[in-house]
Amino acid sequence: MWNKLLVPALVLAAGAAAHPVLAEGLPGVTDGPGPNLVIEVADSKGAAKGRIVLDLYNDKAPNHVERLVTLAKSGAYDGVVFHRVIDGFMAQTGDVEFGKHGSDTARAGMGGSNMPDLAAEFNDVSFQAGTVGMARAQDPNSANSQFFIDLAPATFLDGQYTVVGQLVDGWDVLNAIKKGDPAANGAVVEPDYMVKVTVEE
Repeated sequence: MWNKLLVPALVLAAGAAAHPVLAEGLPGVTDGPGPNLVIEVADSKGAAKGRIVLDLYNDKAPNHVERLVTLAKSGAYDGVVFHRVIDGFMAQTGDVEFGKHGSDTARAGMGGSNMPDLAAEFNDVSFQAGTVGMARAQDPNSANSQFFIDLAPATFLDGQYTVVGQLVDGWDVLNAIKKGDPAANGAVVEPDYMVKVTVEE
């Protein structure tokens, strides 16, 4: 299976890092109709780091939102690591196949779920700080289970990746997720992980 990476990350992450990162939260962002993904984050030793809440855009990307909700409700996301985190760009997680905390995560980022890949649902939402997008391989119709949350504006991704939601709570927690090595495309050693992912309708 293709590695589900953001293809332009290495080339363009440096440009994204030039944008100011909001330090006090995300002004002007409100919680929409949902559903919401609630993610409890811990470090590699299991120490709690806090909670992230993602408002999902069911009206913009219904099939992708349904996939995230289905995987969360089944418990598939519980224990999945943030395998790729690039400072000033984004934090990526969701590899339910190869990304489980406590297992060998050397292949994290290469897997998906046991469900079929999704057709792209590109929409008019721009990638800004806190925007949630679906990771994919070269094929635009290859998103499956992995997703990323932007740490800074990344408008070069607009129209290239499906936007599925927006972070509405836990900006400080998101920014505290352990970063990876930029020289290794953001791969994280002893990564933080999603202890529990639940859905609030």
